[in-house]
Amino acid sequence: MIQMTFTEAERAAFNYERYHHPDPRVQRRMEIMWLKSCDLDTDEIARLAAACANTVRQCFHEYAAGGLEQLQTMNYYQPQSALAAHTSTLQEHFEKHPPATVKAAMHDIETLTGIKRSETQVRTFMKKIGLKCRKVGMLPAKADPDAQAAYLTTEMEPRLAEAQAGHRAVFFVDAAHFVLAPFLGFLWSFVRLFIQAPAGRQRFNVLGALNALTHELITVTNTTYITATEVCALLQQLAALNLGVPITLFLDNARYQKCALVTALAADLHIELCYLPAYSPNLNLIERLWKFVKKQCLYSKYYEKFPAFQTAITECLNQTHTTHKAALDSLLTLRFQLFEKTQSVPA
Repeated sequence: MIQMTFTEAERAAFNYERYHHPDPRVQRRMEIMWLKSCDLDTDEIARLAAACANTVRQCFHEYAAGGLEQLQTMNYYQPQSALAAHTSTLQEHFEKHPPATVKAAMHDIETLTGIKRSETQVRTFMKKIGLKCRKVGMLPAKADPDAQAAYLTTEMEPRLAEAQAGHRAVFFVDAAHFVLAPFLGFLWSFVRLFIQAPAGRQRFNVLGALNALTHELITVTNTTYITATEVCALLQQLAALNLGVPITLFLDNARYQKCALVTALAADLHIELCYLPAYSPNLNLIERLWKFVKKQCLYSKYYEKFPAFQTAITECLNQTHTTHKAALDSLLTLRFQLFEKTQSVPA
């Protein structure tokens, strides 16, 4: 038997770690050492700790060799995949040629390395190197990434900085046209579900102005069309807020927002109109709100009648400052996605 003597500090450490160490295996080792410090023999320690005598002796030897630190070190066996040696090569390949399926990745891996692995093994490896199945986004064909980046730097960011300093109010303006039709989403279900399509094609139109900082939403709605008249009504509502600072609106290039009627009224009300570069929904903050509304109350939900459909959207918009405030504060940050001209998926 190994003869050991322990200080009170060591005994206190054993006693604490046998209950509080995050690894249960280390807890058992500390339990063994605590019992050893109580002058019990090996067989009695093995019985009380529910461990075999050899495990108890091994614990004694490790403590004698390296002390408490040695007992807290767990040397787990971690088998190394044969693909690990090819990680950098595969990362470079998949960055340039992202696979559409795991089977496609299996084929590429076997072609590049000569190593054949199952779908499960390949999926695990892909996740390990940072790959994730993501929905491909769309960059409008006529969008100009350079123009977007320049506009963000020279037009948007200075005005947003003024707003953050309390010297300006900035709103993002856009219209959403919600059509009474199925909005198909994803559900965890045992079988594939089908959403009944309602009759008719009625539309609920919402013209909104979203405050870039407070996320206050000002709206004008109808069930016909959004025209310059509705834009003027929105301008009147914004002017009526009496914010006491200059107001700037960022909006797209829809004709009804650039007509003489709108620009003249904006000038009379001292509201600045800033038109985003063409095909730049990624720079319009309110686009994220429309997507949130669809996900929250329309995806995979059936509304038989138009009034119920309209009410669901209206209630969701009315709860932006209450029920949905935390979610929207996280979603509506002033970080805007820009695109690289070379960003594409090879054929």
